[in-house]
Amino acid sequence: MGFAVMSLTDAAASRVRSIVENAGADALGIRVGIKKGGCAGMEYAVDLVTEPNAKDDLIERDGAKVWVAPEAVLYLLGTQMDFEVTTLRSGFTFNNPNQTSACGCGESVELKPADLAALAARGDAVVPAN
Repeated sequence: MGFAVMSLTDAAASRVRSIVENAGADALGIRVGIKKGGCAGMEYAVDLVTEPNAKDDLIERDGAKVWVAPEAVLYLLGTQMDFEVTTLRSGFTFNNPNQTSACGCGESVELKPADLAALAARGDAVVPAN
């Protein structure tokens, strides 16, 4: 059985739609990637999309569009993106099976590439969402 690179919860899809609605006519969705930074080594990057990159994977849920940068795909395979509001912060969260550790403040993470051999052994195939 195949699966998309990432999945979105209802809360994440709702927040993406809200961001797009409030960003203006050019906004189409958001793009998720990873970048080097923080004390744990990597950070999730979330940017507004006005012109999609043809190489990105597109994840859609209930009208919300999230593009995943190609260089992030191996690090995000199997990730569930959520949105939470707490007393101290609100923001997107990532339940990522490829995360090996995180810094104390939770702003940066250590990620390993997904084990494609293990996915193949389980019978999972990575299928682009678009």
